Order: sequence, then structure tokens, then C-alpha cells
Amino acid sequence: MVTITDISKRCGVSRATVSKALNGQSDVNAETAAQIRQVAKEMGYTANTAARALKTNRTYSIGILFSDLSNSGFMHEYFASTLNYFRMEAERCGYDITFLGSNMGPTDATYLQHARARGLDGVAIICADFLDPMIQELILSDIPTITLDHEFNNRPAVLSDNMRGMEALVRYVYGKGHRRIAYIHGNRTAVTENRLTGFYRACETLGLKIPDEYVEECEYHEPVSCHAATKRLLALPQRPTCILFSDDYSYIGGINAIYEEGLRVPEDISIVGYDGIHMAKMVSPKLTTWQQNTADLGRIAAEQLIERIEHPRTTPPKHITVQGQLLEGETVKRLG
Repeated sequence: MVTITDISKRCGVSRATVSKALNGQSDVNAETAAQIRQVAKEMGYTANTAARALKTNRTYSIGILFSDLSNSGFMHEYFASTLNYFRMEAERCGYDITFLGSNMGPTDATYLQHARARGLDGVAIICADFLDPMIQELILSDIPTITLDHEFNNRPAVLSDNMRGMEALVRYVYGKGHRRIAYIHGNRTAVTENRLTGFYRACETLGLKIPDEYVEECEYHEPVSCHAATKRLLALPQRPTCILFSDDYSYIGGINAIYEEGLRVPEDISIVGYDGIHMAKMVSPKLTTWQQNTADLGRIAAEQLIERIEHPRTTPPKHITVQGQLLEGETVKRLG
């Protein structure tokens, strides 16, 4: 087996320098570090994780808690993309990831018990019922955690700017001349509350009075319930000229309801999505939507969690907000 000593002899540097280079520490000259990594690759070096764990008292394993409320799993492109960027950053830093559940074979266990049994260094809570007592127990434990799109006091979190995203969408359709704007939001979560606040705040700033019947609820990532909510909006005596959907995937149900009524998009009614998933760019007409920055969300979440794992006494818990961007498609008609 190739060792750090073997690499140091080949490169003519100390073992400490080799160790720092292989662990991505910044106090090694970039050119030297690149040479060391190349030599290690050529020699077939693999890290002795057991020895590293004994030395650092860490397992270099991070748990992912992903309890998808819509049961869409990795078909949910927003979460799948965020998780992928989280994984890439964690692996770049030398960490493996494992999924955390509430059962271990034939026996049930809390998330905290499972995390302790696996010896996890930290846990990223990507999607969950944050009111679940088991989630609360894990968050309040001594295991470093980070949450996505939900804030806990004195715990790090990475947040998509849902309030600003919704405000930007309202202002965009308003700028296109729309005054009768409806919103089909997702089930009540912290994300939904922020988007609703952004929706109403933008409408108030623009002087729009939104009738209660213009605001409907459906399940996230669920075209069937979005279809039903869209039907109710279309049946109103004065239907909206533009509908904001809860997410790009649910939009499928909404646009089908519109077509069933014999209406055209955007000629007869305009629509807007949320998330900016790949599908939004492929459908016709191309969907106008708000794209969440899953690359930064996943990367920053991994960075912040690993920083807390490796420097627990000197790393303050941060709530970092990640901005998105408007993707202008072809589904919003200019009025007047």
C-alpha cells in the first residue's frame, strides 16, 4: 500500500506537506499541491480512513436527512440538484455521505440514535417536517447540523431567498400590464410563508388589492391538486389574467386545466412557475419562472457544515441566504 511517506520521498517534500496538500489545506503552494496530488494519483494512493478517523476522532461521514413530504424522492429536481452539489463539495473535502432514517433494520430508532450509531460527524437536514419532535431532538443535540430553507436559533442554515423571488415575479407580471394576479401556493411551510409574504408585500407596494379567492393552495410537486386549484380560479366570474404556480412541476396540472377550458397560453391567460428546473426550459411555450440557485445552496450547505464539524469552537452559526434569478420565458403576455 502506498503511504504518505512514499509520496513525500518521490516529491522531495515533508510528510506534513503531503498531508496538507492531500487534505486541501491552503498553506501549501498551489503548484506544489497540484504536483503532490498528481504523484499520489499516479502511485495509486488511497487514504487510510481508519487511521485518519483514529487521529482526528472523526469518521468523515455526513448524514443526509431527506424526508420528502411529497413522496417524490429524487424525482424532485430542486432537491436532487441541491443534494448533488452538496455531495460533490463534501467529497471534495474528503467526506462520505449516507442517508439517515428512523429505522435500523428490524428496530426503530430516532434520527439522533441513528446518527450516533453510525458515528456521523454531522447531519444536513435537506427536507423534513421541522416540527417533528425527532427533528427537534437532533437539532438540539451536540451533533453539528445544518438545515435547508428553515431557520433554528443558534444553528446554521442555508436559505433560498423565497420572499425576494416571489416579489420579483409579481413585479415582472405587473410590468407586463397584469393587475388580476392569482397565486396557487404550496402546503404551509416556512418556504410557503415567505413566498406568501413576498407576494402580498409586492402587491401592496404596487397598489394591487388581491381578492381572497385569487389565492389557492395545492401540494408542492403535485400536478393533480394544482389542476383542481387552477379549475377553481378559471371558474371565477372575473378570472385572473395571470396565475403564479407553486412550482414548475405542478405547472403541468395547471396548464392542462387551462387547455381543457379551451384557453391558450399566453394569448388568453398568462402563467408563471417557480424553481427553474430543466423541464421549464424544454416545454412549449417556454415557462417563465424563478430559478433557485441549487449549485450555491448545496455547496454552501456542505461548506458550512464541514466548517462546524472541523472548527466547532470558532465557527459561529450563520444563516446564509442564496439569491435566485428570473428566467423569462414565453408564458406571460404583455397587456395594453
